[in-house]
Order: sequence, then C-alpha cells, then structure tokens
Amino acid sequence: MDELVDILDAEGNFTGKTAMKSEAHKHGLFHPTVHVWFYTKNGKILLQQRGKDKDTHPLLWDVSVAGHVGVGESYELSATREVSEEIGLEITTSELEKIGVFKSIQKHNENLTDCEFHHTYICELKVPLSQLTKQDSEVEALSLVPLLKFSEETWGLANLKKYVPHSADYYKTIIKAIKKKL
Repeated sequence: MDELVDILDAEGNFTGKTAMKSEAHKHGLFHPTVHVWFYTKNGKILLQQRGKDKDTHPLLWDVSVAGHVGVGESYELSATREVSEEIGLEITTSELEKIGVFKSIQKHNENLTDCEFHHTYICELKVPLSQLTKQDSEVEALSLVPLLKFSEETWGLANLKKYVPHSADYYKTIIKAIKKKL
C-alpha cells in the first residue's frame, strides 16, 4: 500500500517535505519507519516471515512488526498501529520501550532503494502465539524462536538466506536489550 511519508535528511532530521512511499523508494529519499521486537519472559523472540509478494526480502524472517510512519504520525502511535494491522494485537504506547534509531540504506534494484531510519522498540508479548492474527498481505508466518538460537543465527550474519540482512550491530542491540529484560 502506498502512503504519504515525511522526508528526512541524511541525519534523520525532518526536511518539511513529504512524498509517497513509492517515490521515496524510487529516489532513495530518507524516511522514518518503526520496528517492534516482541519477546516472551521465557526467553523467546517473535519473528515474522515476510509475505511472499513483498517487493523486498520476500519469505525471509525479520522483525516481529515493522512499517512506515505516516506523515505527521508519532513513532509510538505508528508502532501500535502497525502491531494491530500486522499481528492483530492491541498494545498501548506505554508498553513500548525505545532502544534506538538505526540508519539503513539498502539498494534492491534501480527503482528501489530503501533509505530509512528505523525507530526501534522492544515489547513483552503477553499472549500466546495462537492469539495473534497475521495480516496475510504482509506476513507469511509468525514464529517464536529461542533468543539464543536467534543470536547464533544473526550475530555475524551467519544465516543470510534466512533473515533480512540488517547490520550485525542492529541485531546485537536488539538481543542485548531483550536479555536485560529477562
């Protein structure tokens, strides 16, 4: 779905300009996104397998929930909206813990360059996996994976064909933040 997004400069500051998401991707314009990583108290992390029809990284495993921030939308409200849309879970902004902002540039092809600032949160998953409802157009599958296994598979990007290729520092930050909560 195309949507209007705020355009940022290379440092993540608002420029006062907006564009459709498709135009931002076509021209490599920086824009904000939200990432929400869910974890359980027994040391598991919720992973989302990206939909088979996604333009980027179809069927790879990724962040529990992610999405673009609409024009003028707060990061926290965007995060709760995306959680509701993608996995059918209602959470409050107070349940989110922001752990960082990550600059990401990924050139997929001549007409698609993701230049994004990922506003990244962790949140405890307090319901069983069976109570989540995936958005079929975005999400192929959901899985709870032991944090140790996830750490082994992402640190150093040892399993490139399984996960979306975020930086090793990004994955380490997520894992360390969740470990502090356990």
